[in-house]
Amino acid sequence: MMDYPLLKSIHIGTVMLSIGGFSVRGMLMLANSPLIWNRAVRTFPHIIDTLLLVSGLWMAFLINQYPGTSAWLTAKLVALVLYIGLGFIALRLGKTRGIRVAAFLGALLCFVYMALVAVYKSPFPVA
Repeated sequence: MMDYPLLKSIHIGTVMLSIGGFSVRGMLMLANSPLIWNRAVRTFPHIIDTLLLVSGLWMAFLINQYPGTSAWLTAKLVALVLYIGLGFIALRLGKTRGIRVAAFLGALLCFVYMALVAVYKSPFPVA
C-alpha cells in the first residue's frame, strides 16, 4: 500500500496541476481564445481532477477523517462543490463576460479557502 507522504505529494502535485490548468483555461476564456475548445484542453483537467479526488479520498481514509465527521474536511468538500459549480459557470454556462469573470474569481477564492483549510485543518483558517 502507498505510504502517506507519497500520497500527500501526489495530492499536492495534482492540486497544483489542477489550479494551474483552471487558471490557464480561465485566461483562455477571458481572451476569447478558441484554444479553450481544444480536445486536450478539455480532457486533461478531468484526468488530473480524478487523480486529485482519488488521492484526497485515499488520504482521508488513511487518517480516518471523513466529511461529515471532520469539520475541516466537510468545509473543504463544500468549498470543492462550490469551486466546481463556479468553474462550470466561468468556463461554460456564464451567459455574459461579467458573469464568467465573477464566477472565475469566485472559483479562485474557493481554491484559496480550500488550501487554507487543508493547511490549518480548520473550517475557519487563519492566514
